[in-house]
Amino acid sequence: MRLYVLARNPTDSVTEGFLPAAGRLGLDVTLLTDQPEAHRRAPAPADLDGPEILECDVRDFRAVISRISAHHTPDAVFTNSDHLQTQAALAAEYFGLPGKDWRVALRTKDKAQMRRHLAASGADAVWSAELPAGRDPSALSTLDVPFPCVVKPREGVASEDVVLVENCGELARRCAEIQARRPGAALLVEEYLAGELCTLETLGDGRVRHVLGGFRTQVSPPPHFIEERMTFVPAHPEPVTAQVLAQLNALGVGFGACHTEFVVAQGRARLIEVNYRAIGDQCDLLLAQLLGIPLFEHILRTHLGRPLPADLGARADGRARLDYPCARSAGTLTAAPPASDETLGGVRLTYRPLRGIGERHEVHGTNRDFLGVVRATGTEQAAVDRAVADFIDAHHWEITP
Repeated sequence: MRLYVLARNPTDSVTEGFLPAAGRLGLDVTLLTDQPEAHRRAPAPADLDGPEILECDVRDFRAVISRISAHHTPDAVFTNSDHLQTQAALAAEYFGLPGKDWRVALRTKDKAQMRRHLAASGADAVWSAELPAGRDPSALSTLDVPFPCVVKPREGVASEDVVLVENCGELARRCAEIQARRPGAALLVEEYLAGELCTLETLGDGRVRHVLGGFRTQVSPPPHFIEERMTFVPAHPEPVTAQVLAQLNALGVGFGACHTEFVVAQGRARLIEVNYRAIGDQCDLLLAQLLGIPLFEHILRTHLGRPLPADLGARADGRARLDYPCARSAGTLTAAPPASDETLGGVRLTYRPLRGIGERHEVHGTNRDFLGVVRATGTEQAAVDRAVADFIDAHHWEITP
C-alpha cells in the first residue's frame, strides 16, 4: 500500500514517529516536500529504508494532486504539518480516500475563521478583529479593542509572533513589527483569555473519538508565550473536557489526531487554538511511550480507512513532564549536554539536543529558541519532576555573543 506524506521541514514527529510507524505497517512511503534536501539529510528511521522523496510545492493542493497523479496510485494521503492540513485533505478527497474534511482543516488553521465559526454556532464568542496583509495598523485605532489583547498571525504556529499588548500605541508598533517580518501575512487581534493553559489530545476515526489525556503548559512571562514546560494530565476534570469536546464538535473536528490548546478560568474552558494534527515538540513521542500504545500506527490507520478499536488499551498510571531549556540571548551555542537516555528510580529520562554546538541564532521569542528537550516518564509525578529538575541543575547550556 502506498502512503503519501506531505511535509515541509523535517520534524521529530515525522522522522521518529510516523515514518517508523509506516515501516511497521508495511507501507511504501512517498514523501512530498518543498525542502527535499533537508529530508535527504535527515536520519533514516531504523524500521524503514529511507522514504522515496519527491520535490513538490506542497503548499499548493493542485501541485500535490498533479504530483500524485503522475506517480503511484495512493492508498492514503497524510500530513502532520499545521501548514498542509487543508492541502492533504483536498488531495485525499480528490482521490476518494479517507481524510479530514477540508473545510474543517481550513477553519481550524485560519484562527479568524475559527473564531467566527465558534461564535456563529453559539459555542463561544471571543472578541477579535483581522488586519489584512499590507493594511496599515492605524486601521485598528477605530475599534474598541479590549486591552490587554493578543496579536498573532492569522495562520501562524508555535507561538511565532504571538505577543501580548497593553495599549493602542503598542498594538500599532507590534503589528508593524510582525508585518515587517511577514509582509504577506494577515494578523488577528483578539481579547486576552486569562486562565491556566492546558491541552487536550484526541484521536478519532470519524465514528469514535478517544481522549488521550492532555498537558498543563507553563509559558514564559509576557509579552511572549514560549512553552517552557509541559506536565502530563491523565484526565482533565470531566466538565472541562466536555466543554472542549463540545467546541471541537462545533468546529467539526473528529478525524485523526488533534492537539487543542485552551485556558480554564473558574471552570470555564475557552479555546486558544486547534491544531488538527498530533502534538509536537516530542510530546507525541512521549505520549506513545507513556500510554504504551502504537499511537503513530493508529493515526496512520485512520487515514487508511481502518476503524480505531473501541479500547486503545492505554495505560492510565503514567506521569510525565517535558522541559525545554531556552536561549535567552542571541549568539553561538558553545556548551550543552549530549543526547542521553537513563532510568533512575523508576523514572525514564531522555534528553535530546535541538541545536548543535557551534550554531548561531538570534532570539525569536518562540519555540525556535529551544536548545533541547528533557522528557521524563514514570508513575509518580514527584519523582518525575525531581528527575527533570536534577538533570537541568546538573547540566549547562552556554550561549556566547
